[in-house]
Amino acid sequence: MSYATLRYEVSPAGVATIALDQPETRNALSDELLDELIAALGQAKQDPDTRVVVITSTHDRVFSAGADLSGFAAATPPVHKHFGTERFPRLFRLLGELGKPSICAANGHVLAGALGIALACDLVLARETARFGTPEINVGVFPFMIMALIYRNVSRKKTNELLLLGEQISAREAHEIGIVNRVLAGERADFERAVAELAEKLAGKSPVMMKLGKDAMFRQQDMAFADALDFLRAQLTLAFTTEDIQEGVEAFFAKRAPEWRGR
Repeated sequence: MSYATLRYEVSPAGVATIALDQPETRNALSDELLDELIAALGQAKQDPDTRVVVITSTHDRVFSAGADLSGFAAATPPVHKHFGTERFPRLFRLLGELGKPSICAANGHVLAGALGIALACDLVLARETARFGTPEINVGVFPFMIMALIYRNVSRKKTNELLLLGEQISAREAHEIGIVNRVLAGERADFERAVAELAEKLAGKSPVMMKLGKDAMFRQQDMAFADALDFLRAQLTLAFTTEDIQEGVEAFFAKRAPEWRGR
């Protein structure tokens, strides 16, 4: 499948890279780009040869500047604007239910709605020069669509500060408050090598166990504690029925690399 607003490719190791490719708009999250991103993630989800998904950008300094503001002031009936915003929760949920690990490779600034995409991914790697923030309040908007994701990743008071002031923070501070897993120094090529190394490490894990684990991670997050324990116990019992768990244990005791069967 070809795309107009992004690039999509799968490596021999099973890493699907989705690169936002609208540098002239700083990868503004237009309806077209969001639709294609949802379609690309759906393609990766259905592809048995894809083990990991990386979302990045072709822009030199920007991952994405956030929502396409021109649509906010367009002469469109309010109800249709409401329908259009459904793309964001659909995208965030799709990342949670992907069944495969996802990495946001923030090679540049991650702003406004794009911060929601980053936080919906399982891991976030950032170049040292990247900046993060929710500047919507500065143009008379508010980051409603990504608020739930920020509060689930960052402390309440720090989230309040980000939402209310609209100030940007460095990649180092984003790491300190829990938005970013790793901050990487060096040139872009160094960053891309580090992302590929981590992605291929994830791709080497059991695909069936990754799917069971990823699904459980998403479903248990808002359960009551006792309900979560019951659900996770059931998932462990299901894991016991897979061939990969047997292969993994046998390989461990035989001191050899496992050969995953994906079942």
